[in-house]
Amino acid sequence: MAKLTTKERDKLPDSKFALPGHKYPVEDAAHARNAKARASQQVKAGKMSKADEKKVNAKADKVLKGD
Repeated sequence: MAKLTTKERDKLPDSKFALPGHKYPVEDAAHARNAKARASQQVKAGKMSKADEKKVNAKADKVLKGD
């Protein structure tokens, strides 16, 4: 996965993130897969709702399918 610098992350539009607040960048396939994995971990740790995980997965799946 390509390293995303703070400067690059700040320049990304909101549409390239799975959740508001610039959380879980999904601008490419590597970041989309990572977002799905991290969201799953957060749910298991009780730090994220299943609804937010579904949002992350839906947005990431769009990137992974090439939409």
